[in-house]
Amino acid sequence: MTESTLPAALRDGIDQLIADTLAPQVEAIDHGQFPEAFLRALGRLGGFGAALPIAQGGLGLDLAAQVEIIAQVARTCGTTAFTVWCQSSCVWYLRQSHNTAAQARYLPALARGELLAGTGMSNAVKHLAGIERINLRARREGTGYRVNGALPWVSNLGPGHLLIAAAALDEGGYLMFAVPSGAEGSTLRACPSFSGLEGSGTYGVHLRNVLVPADDVLADAEDFCAYMQRIKPGFLLTQIGMGVGLVQASIDTIHAANRRLQHVNCYLDDQEDDLARELHALLSTTQALARQDQAAPLLSVLRARAQGSELSLRATQSAALHAGAAGYLMSSPAQRRLREALFVAIVTPALKHLRKEIQALEALQAA
Repeated sequence: MTESTLPAALRDGIDQLIADTLAPQVEAIDHGQFPEAFLRALGRLGGFGAALPIAQGGLGLDLAAQVEIIAQVARTCGTTAFTVWCQSSCVWYLRQSHNTAAQARYLPALARGELLAGTGMSNAVKHLAGIERINLRARREGTGYRVNGALPWVSNLGPGHLLIAAAALDEGGYLMFAVPSGAEGSTLRACPSFSGLEGSGTYGVHLRNVLVPADDVLADAEDFCAYMQRIKPGFLLTQIGMGVGLVQASIDTIHAANRRLQHVNCYLDDQEDDLARELHALLSTTQALARQDQAAPLLSVLRARAQGSELSLRATQSAALHAGAAGYLMSSPAQRRLREALFVAIVTPALKHLRKEIQALEALQAA
């Protein structure tokens, strides 16, 4: 691993919180328990606002620090790391908004974990990449908007949580907005069971004629394209933290298994030293891009995010093979990480989505 980007006191505090609050609950979280107590405690440590200025309630560090925090959590629990990514992404969205009223209303509480929030941007991100139609529609009403539609799954949600999503305007263009819990016309519905990430607080969201006042608009049609350009590097780079933590945990599993089985494990692909070198290179690249913030080249960011998915898949499979039959038990962390890594490669932008965008940008550059 590269040298830590976090202050020692923060890193140690998060490690202690993980040991005390998260590690004993990992199996329960894998089976559907939402890690609310951990998330709120992490917020009190500043775990969602590493890249947020101190004046706005953050730690005044950078995106590289936020990536490391997510990786720290993912090394123990990929599901919880995903919810940390959801929360820190919502902080990132608010930070990049020009709506100071929305920032004042939500940002400090989000950064401290007092208010939890789900990012409902999967559909919009896929729509903008030409993959699927957009599900939410909005029309103007006075200074605000009325929104209708449904999102099949949004994570890090629950009673009292905030929703952040995007809609297509009837008049053309797009809108990004926040919907507080309990807003009239907003309902949550249970999702089918997943093979993993069951504790991620994932629901179907239905919006029926929901009023979005001007103070809850994060980006209007005029600013939307520029706003998406501002948030996209951070959206992608912080996701890599999930993969980094899974890979490091897989290396730990391989190292432990090799104490007894090195004589036969040596015939497997993706050995400990090889994975460690690739992880170091990925994390170094990610940290360098994250320090560029919004200015990070999008093609480089997309490539790093794709590499994070690919390395996660290889490392978790190798760890399960190194562990042998023990890695096939439902209670095995190696088996759980296989499912978590598959999610890293499926969650928006999925690996196929990333490769689509990479190919398009490469073709544009070649032209």
